[in-house]
Amino acid sequence: MRTAWIVGLVTAVLLLGACSDPSDGPGTAPPTPDVPRAATTRQRAQSSPRASAAVVAPRVLYLGDSLAMEAQQVLGQQLRRELRATYTSAPYSGTTLCDYLEGTGKKSLVPDRDKAGALVRALHPDVVVLQFWGNAWGYTWCMDGISHAASPQRYFDRYRADLRRLTGQIAAAGGARRPRIVWVAQGPDPITPDRVRRVNELYEEQAAASGDVVADAGATVAPAGSRYSWVQYLPCTAYEHEHPDYCTEPDRDRTALHLDKDYLHFCLAPTTSTPRPCPVRSPGILRIAREITRVVGRVPAG
Repeated sequence: MRTAWIVGLVTAVLLLGACSDPSDGPGTAPPTPDVPRAATTRQRAQSSPRASAAVVAPRVLYLGDSLAMEAQQVLGQQLRRELRATYTSAPYSGTTLCDYLEGTGKKSLVPDRDKAGALVRALHPDVVVLQFWGNAWGYTWCMDGISHAASPQRYFDRYRADLRRLTGQIAAAGGARRPRIVWVAQGPDPITPDRVRRVNELYEEQAAASGDVVADAGATVAPAGSRYSWVQYLPCTAYEHEHPDYCTEPDRDRTALHLDKDYLHFCLAPTTSTPRPCPVRSPGILRIAREITRVVGRVPAG
């Protein structure tokens, strides 16, 4: 019974999707299928004293599920500050890879205008960052009812096929200026740790096959030496010590990654039924965003 309750809780959190202002309180119901919407920001970078004049400021497109929804503003800030990037984000909570495939029609939580291929053709990004936990739930129609819980092998086979299709559509949309893809490896999951490990292996496999890269942002929210062990707290990093707002419990030399009732998200504000970027300082989100930014900065210019 406890396992079923936890799985139900995590599923509900996935449906809720992103963080809210603490004054809103926790959401009371999952959104209907038409609720998830992209919070798209197109922001031109300003010159940063930290960025070398020799660095070519990249155009970055960020797509993904609720983890991307909550992190999109922080990632944009990091990319602009460190790389002078031009940045666009279009995450949709509750989604999975196939939602961003063109040709899915109404069987998708992502409208045609925000499909990966459509955005690549419109924006001509140098880098496309993709962050997906691996959702397969009731409203993710494009998965055709395939889930890890019901059939792990079918789930992984389908996930691998969708990785290839999404990579192919992004490459085709980019044409002669094909963008490089940065797949974001996920952090530990207390419910299905082996599933997350396998999903991350599929990201590595696809990146190697297509000349793309993986940002192991998930390692920044895992204990040292134990990549797939889930924890709610980790020791404060040197950066967090230098920026005390991100070291939430300095007297115990540790910082919080998750709320007590949310095993998945890193926003330290409760979720609601209206997905939105995280409104509060959250160490886990910053750790992930800093690692993504570091990897994007090392992607060779196309």
